[in-house]
Amino acid sequence: MKNFFFGFFIACLALISFQNPAQAVDINNGQNVFTANCSACHVGGENVIMPEKTLKKDALSSNTMNSVGAITYQVINGKNAMPAFGGRLAESDIEDVANFVLSQSEKGWG
Repeated sequence: MKNFFFGFFIACLALISFQNPAQAVDINNGQNVFTANCSACHVGGENVIMPEKTLKKDALSSNTMNSVGAITYQVINGKNAMPAFGGRLAESDIEDVANFVLSQSEKGWG
């Protein structure tokens, strides 16, 4: 019985070790996703629909959108004039674009 549990434990470890590692954030993919899906309204970090809600660092902070989690939630669910992209984009693309937006806000969208 002890050998059975030991073998089961080793088999579980082997299965776990073959799982894909967590995907790394791909900022270049985020930029491509942004260009294809977001830039019509948010070119250069601006907002052509609601000018006060830009993607600039200060605006993101004042609107509590200054984290990958908050941006991801907004992209998935949409809000006001922004459509939801949860059904259109893969989770990894949404995470990449959220990281891209946050990184650009830190750089000043220059």
